[in-house]
Amino acid sequence: MSHWPIVVPGAAAIMLAVALAVPMGGLVAAACVLLLLGSVVAAVHHAEVVAHRVGEPFGTLVLALSITAIELALILSMMLAGGPEKASLARDTIYATVMIISSGVIGLCVLLGGWRHREQTFRLEGAGPALAALTALSTLVLVMPVFTRSAPGASYSASQLAFVGVSSLALWCCFVFFQTVRHRDYFLPPDNPSDESVHAPPPSVAQAWLSFGLLLVCLIVVVGLAKALTPIIEGAVSAAGAPPAVVGIIIAMVVLLPETGSALRAAIANRLQTSINLAFGSALASIGLTIPAVVLAAVALDLPLVLGLAAKDMVLLALSLLVAAIGLGNGRTNIMQGAVQIVIFAAFLFLSIVP
Repeated sequence: MSHWPIVVPGAAAIMLAVALAVPMGGLVAAACVLLLLGSVVAAVHHAEVVAHRVGEPFGTLVLALSITAIELALILSMMLAGGPEKASLARDTIYATVMIISSGVIGLCVLLGGWRHREQTFRLEGAGPALAALTALSTLVLVMPVFTRSAPGASYSASQLAFVGVSSLALWCCFVFFQTVRHRDYFLPPDNPSDESVHAPPPSVAQAWLSFGLLLVCLIVVVGLAKALTPIIEGAVSAAGAPPAVVGIIIAMVVLLPETGSALRAAIANRLQTSINLAFGSALASIGLTIPAVVLAAVALDLPLVLGLAAKDMVLLALSLLVAAIGLGNGRTNIMQGAVQIVIFAAFLFLSIVP
């Protein structure tokens, strides 16, 4: 293993401690940004080491679960600290995550992979059920609260929250069983002789465990530095006159950077199956694990929780999932499909800034 993936997480952890102890000045902020980006690259490296040791689809599952756990910790800590002002934080984060993954990450992977290899293939038997589960969970969590009548506004009642939390967790558990046990072959990438990472000898058990530990350190540091930089980001967003929801989008994009890097590298290496596994697995984990935990905290601590989206956001969500279903419907991709998804992602970003 190279030295830099070991040195960078340690240096970033030290910088995080410094950022929490001293005022965030220009020099400290610049160092935080540089080490945050370095931690993202290191996280991608360690995730690929672990993935190569355990094989697919377990490797992508490791990164998805790690990112989701850190994202969940960030959401809960901010909800507890912010009170009623953070009632829509979970909704904004989950919506941004789904849009970033379904349009941004998949769109970039399809576009760059198609540019490099003209056409790419993946197993539709695995991607189809994953997209169906993502559509069902997104609708149940983000759309239906607007149309129910048991609670005012775009919220669920306590019993409805309990039902949604249990259903989300149950569907995610079913998907993990489907992905890793019953139909694991649906998520295995085809043998690619030109891809050296497929045929290279796997790392040792000690190297894999070291990379797993450093991966967790990287993810914690990424979220910690992103949270430390949040006041600066909020100030910049406010000065630009953009809506407060833009802050959540920026933080979500930073948290998803390691996952995006892994997915893009896999697509460029003609392993689109790995990119699809990582994208859909992370989106499902983001809903299936975050919602039950957030619901439990909201009910137990009597925290306000708003889940329903505005009409504009519901239309963009429906458009993104519909285009994903059409574009990924035959198991083959090209640059046109990626271009359409990137346009939807650009519309999501633009209309978030200029609603």
